Amino acid sequence: MKKNTIFILLTAALLIISCGDKEKEAGLAAREQQLLEKEKLFAQKESEYQSLLKMRDSIFAKKDSVTIASWPTGIAGLWTGKVICTESNCSDYVIGDQRTDAWEFDSDSTQLVTKIINNNNLVRIYSGKMDNNEIKLNFKTDSTSKKMVDMNVILNDISANKIKGTRTIAVDNTCMAKFSVELVRAAK
Repeated sequence: MKKNTIFILLTAALLIISCGDKEKEAGLAAREQQLLEKEKLFAQKESEYQSLLKMRDSIFAKKDSVTIASWPTGIAGLWTGKVICTESNCSDYVIGDQRTDAWEFDSDSTQLVTKIINNNNLVRIYSGKMDNNEIKLNFKTDSTSKKMVDMNVILNDISANKIKGTRTIAVDNTCMAKFSVELVRAAK
Protein backbone atom coordinates (compact mmCIF):
# COMPACT_ATOMS: atom_id res chain seq x y z
CA MET A 1 0.00 0.00 0.00
CA LYS A 2 2.85 2.28 0.67
CA LYS A 3 3.91 1.84 -2.92
CA ASN A 4 0.45 2.71 -4.19
CA THR A 5 0.26 5.75 -1.98
CA ILE A 6 3.66 6.92 -3.14
CA PHE A 7 2.67 6.23 -6.72
CA ILE A 8 -0.57 8.17 -6.33
CA LEU A 9 1.24 11.07 -4.68
CA LEU A 10 3.87 11.15 -7.39
CA THR A 11 1.23 11.05 -10.12
CA ALA A 12 -0.75 13.82 -8.42
CA ALA A 13 2.41 15.89 -8.06
CA LEU A 14 3.24 15.39 -11.73
CA LEU A 15 -0.29 16.41 -12.72
CA ILE A 16 -0.10 19.52 -10.58
CA ILE A 17 3.30 20.39 -11.95
CA SER A 18 2.22 19.73 -15.55
CA CYS A 19 -0.91 21.88 -15.10
CA GLY A 20 1.28 24.71 -13.88
CA ASP A 21 3.51 24.21 -16.91
CA LYS A 22 0.51 24.46 -19.27
CA GLU A 23 -0.60 27.69 -17.61
CA LYS A 24 2.95 29.01 -17.87
CA GLU A 25 3.14 27.92 -21.52
CA ALA A 26 -0.16 29.63 -22.27
CA GLY A 27 1.10 32.78 -20.53
CA LEU A 28 4.38 32.64 -22.44
CA ALA A 29 2.54 32.10 -25.74
CA ALA A 30 0.32 35.11 -25.03
CA ARG A 31 3.34 37.26 -24.16
CA GLU A 32 5.13 36.05 -27.29
CA GLN A 33 2.08 36.99 -29.40
CA GLN A 34 2.07 40.46 -27.80
CA LEU A 35 5.75 40.85 -28.59
CA LEU A 36 5.15 39.85 -32.22
CA GLU A 37 2.36 42.45 -32.51
CA LYS A 38 4.63 45.11 -31.01
CA GLU A 39 7.43 44.14 -33.42
CA LYS A 40 5.02 44.43 -36.40
CA LEU A 41 3.85 47.84 -35.18
CA PHE A 42 7.44 48.98 -34.67
CA ALA A 43 8.41 47.74 -38.17
CA GLN A 44 5.47 49.67 -39.65
CA LYS A 45 6.49 52.86 -37.82
CA GLU A 46 10.10 52.37 -38.93
CA SER A 47 8.92 52.05 -42.54
CA GLU A 48 6.84 55.26 -42.23
CA TYR A 49 9.82 57.05 -40.70
CA GLN A 50 12.09 55.98 -43.57
CA SER A 51 9.47 57.18 -46.08
CA LEU A 52 9.30 60.55 -44.33
CA LEU A 53 13.08 60.86 -44.41
CA LYS A 54 13.09 60.13 -48.16
CA MET A 55 10.33 62.71 -48.74
CA ARG A 56 12.21 65.33 -46.70
CA ASP A 57 15.40 64.66 -48.64
CA SER A 58 13.57 64.93 -51.97
CA ILE A 59 12.00 68.25 -50.92
CA PHE A 60 15.38 69.68 -50.00
CA ALA A 61 16.86 68.40 -53.26
CA LYS A 62 14.06 70.01 -55.30
CA LYS A 63 14.34 73.27 -53.36
CA ASP A 64 17.95 73.55 -54.44
CA SER A 65 17.06 72.86 -58.07
CA VAL A 66 14.22 75.41 -58.34
CA THR A 67 15.15 78.38 -60.49
CA ILE A 68 13.42 81.69 -59.97
CA ALA A 69 12.49 83.49 -63.15
CA SER A 70 14.08 86.88 -63.61
CA TRP A 71 14.39 89.43 -66.37
CA PRO A 72 17.78 89.74 -68.08
CA THR A 73 19.94 92.36 -66.36
CA GLY A 74 19.64 94.69 -69.36
CA ILE A 75 15.86 94.78 -68.90
CA ALA A 76 15.32 94.39 -65.15
CA GLY A 77 14.72 97.56 -63.18
CA LEU A 78 13.05 100.93 -63.70
CA TRP A 79 12.12 102.49 -67.04
CA THR A 80 10.22 105.66 -67.89
CA GLY A 81 7.38 104.81 -70.23
CA LYS A 82 5.57 107.02 -72.69
CA VAL A 83 2.36 105.57 -74.15
CA ILE A 84 0.49 107.29 -77.03
CA CYS A 85 -2.91 106.18 -78.37
CA THR A 86 -2.61 105.54 -82.13
CA GLU A 87 -5.95 103.81 -82.93
CA SER A 88 -9.23 103.60 -81.02
CA ASN A 89 -12.90 102.84 -81.42
CA CYS A 90 -13.43 103.04 -77.63
CA SER A 91 -14.96 106.09 -75.97
CA ASP A 92 -12.44 105.81 -73.10
CA TYR A 93 -9.39 106.22 -75.36
CA VAL A 94 -8.81 109.11 -77.78
CA ILE A 95 -6.20 109.03 -80.55
CA GLY A 96 -3.27 111.23 -79.51
CA ASP A 97 -3.75 110.80 -75.74
CA GLN A 98 -0.42 110.41 -73.93
CA ARG A 99 0.52 108.95 -70.60
CA THR A 100 3.88 108.81 -68.86
CA ASP A 101 4.43 106.20 -66.15
CA ALA A 102 7.26 104.36 -64.44
CA TRP A 103 7.62 100.74 -65.57
CA GLU A 104 9.45 98.34 -63.28
CA PHE A 105 10.52 94.97 -64.69
CA ASP A 106 10.61 92.66 -61.67
CA SER A 107 9.71 89.11 -60.65
CA ASP A 108 7.94 87.46 -57.78
CA SER A 109 8.55 83.91 -56.65
CA THR A 110 6.50 82.42 -59.50
CA GLN A 111 6.68 84.63 -62.57
CA LEU A 112 8.05 87.67 -64.35
CA VAL A 113 6.02 90.83 -63.73
CA THR A 114 6.04 94.43 -64.84
CA LYS A 115 4.63 97.05 -62.50
CA ILE A 116 3.16 100.28 -63.82
CA ILE A 117 3.57 103.12 -61.30
CA ASN A 118 2.13 106.64 -61.56
CA ASN A 119 2.67 109.31 -58.87
CA ASN A 120 4.13 106.65 -56.53
CA ASN A 121 0.94 104.58 -56.81
CA LEU A 122 0.85 101.10 -58.29
CA VAL A 123 -1.53 101.28 -61.26
CA ARG A 124 -1.27 97.77 -62.72
CA ILE A 125 0.80 94.60 -62.69
CA TYR A 126 1.38 92.80 -65.98
CA SER A 127 2.45 89.17 -66.04
CA GLY A 128 5.31 88.79 -68.46
CA LYS A 129 7.51 86.48 -70.45
CA MET A 130 10.39 86.85 -72.83
CA ASP A 131 10.51 84.90 -76.09
CA ASN A 132 13.17 85.31 -78.79
CA ASN A 133 14.22 88.85 -77.81
CA GLU A 134 10.58 89.89 -77.50
CA ILE A 135 8.83 90.87 -74.28
CA LYS A 136 5.16 89.90 -73.94
CA LEU A 137 3.08 91.39 -71.12
CA ASN A 138 -0.55 90.65 -70.25
CA PHE A 139 -3.14 92.05 -67.86
CA LYS A 140 -6.72 90.85 -67.64
CA THR A 141 -9.43 91.97 -65.20
CA ASP A 142 -11.13 89.30 -63.15
CA SER A 143 -14.73 88.20 -63.60
CA THR A 144 -16.02 90.51 -60.83
CA SER A 145 -14.98 93.72 -62.64
CA LYS A 146 -17.60 95.99 -64.23
CA LYS A 147 -15.57 96.09 -67.44
CA MET A 148 -13.76 93.12 -68.91
CA VAL A 149 -10.40 94.52 -69.99
CA ASP A 150 -7.63 92.55 -71.70
CA MET A 151 -4.31 94.38 -72.20
CA ASN A 152 -1.44 92.93 -74.23
CA VAL A 153 1.93 94.60 -74.65
CA ILE A 154 4.53 93.43 -77.15
CA LEU A 155 7.95 95.04 -76.84
CA ASN A 156 10.07 93.90 -79.77
CA ASP A 157 12.52 96.77 -80.40
CA ILE A 158 14.96 96.34 -77.52
CA SER A 159 18.24 98.20 -77.09
CA ALA A 160 20.41 99.06 -74.08
CA ASN A 161 18.61 102.29 -73.13
CA LYS A 162 15.35 102.15 -75.09
CA ILE A 163 12.54 99.62 -75.61
CA LYS A 164 9.70 100.12 -78.11
CA GLY A 165 6.56 98.23 -78.95
CA THR A 166 2.77 98.31 -78.90
CA ARG A 167 -0.05 97.90 -76.40
CA THR A 168 -3.50 96.67 -77.38
CA ILE A 169 -6.51 97.07 -75.11
CA ALA A 170 -9.81 95.23 -75.67
CA VAL A 171 -12.78 96.37 -73.53
CA ASP A 172 -15.79 94.06 -73.09
CA ASN A 173 -14.93 92.51 -76.48
CA THR A 174 -16.73 95.49 -78.05
CA CYS A 175 -13.96 97.99 -78.70
CA MET A 176 -10.20 98.09 -79.14
CA ALA A 177 -7.47 100.68 -78.72
CA LYS A 178 -3.82 100.51 -79.82
CA PHE A 179 -0.93 102.45 -78.37
CA SER A 180 2.72 102.98 -79.19
CA VAL A 181 4.97 102.29 -76.22
CA GLU A 182 8.45 103.75 -75.72
CA LEU A 183 10.47 103.01 -72.60
CA VAL A 184 13.67 104.82 -71.68
CA ARG A 185 16.00 103.56 -68.96
CA ALA A 186 15.32 105.61 -65.81
CA ALA A 187 18.21 107.63 -64.39
CA LYS A 188 19.57 106.09 -61.20
